[in-house]
Amino acid sequence: MEKEAFGAGETFRAMEVKERCVEWIREFFEKNGKGCNCIIGISGGKDSSVAAALCVEALGKERVIGVLMPDGEQSDIDMAEKLVKFLGITGMTVNIAPIVTAVTEGVELALAADMSGQAAVNLPARLRMAVLYAVSQSKNGRVANTCNLSEDWVGYSTRYGDGAGDFSPLSGLTVAEVKQVGRATGLPEELVEKVPSDGLCGKTDEENLGFSYEMLDEYIRTGQIADGAAKEKIDRLHEKNLFKLQPMPRFVLP
Repeated sequence: MEKEAFGAGETFRAMEVKERCVEWIREFFEKNGKGCNCIIGISGGKDSSVAAALCVEALGKERVIGVLMPDGEQSDIDMAEKLVKFLGITGMTVNIAPIVTAVTEGVELALAADMSGQAAVNLPARLRMAVLYAVSQSKNGRVANTCNLSEDWVGYSTRYGDGAGDFSPLSGLTVAEVKQVGRATGLPEELVEKVPSDGLCGKTDEENLGFSYEMLDEYIRTGQIADGAAKEKIDRLHEKNLFKLQPMPRFVLP
């Protein structure tokens, strides 16, 4: 699938980008984990679906392990299961509900108060990453980060949660570009076009953000945006969340 890049006068060649990304994944594993497996959290959304498909093409389905991590009941778990079956990868399920409950109760007992709303929303994402690394260390793995450029731009990720990982195949691609690459891998359309949600608070990504990914993607690629209020919010979020993409500040002796 090809599409004119936003205002750039160039064509986004999804197949070419897919092939370059596949080669990049192979090179990463050659240098940083020769013979290791890819461990990836599978939500059933486009990002984990596309990242998993790229890793399968790069490494072979035998070296990709998908981990499904519902927090109790997950209404769209069937989409994650469909992806595992479609790609033919090993899949395993770890229900994090008991872990979330135990940690929440322990923290609130220590605080003698409820956790903040933001802490409660972010906790499952951080516990999922702990699960992924436990699986990774048990299965000779490297953990895939599945964030995309659009999410990273406005800090729409949980630090040390879904924002963590050992390698990140999609972080240079906007949402629109991830979808095009997903189609180039041959993924079913329903996985590529699934409405994105954080799986934490019950809202879609765009409801949480207050603007569309289409608007955000165009602004990232061209610097152009018609909605002044959206521009102000995007700029504010970008500046506020840059720290998530930077190395941890550290004190160094002179």
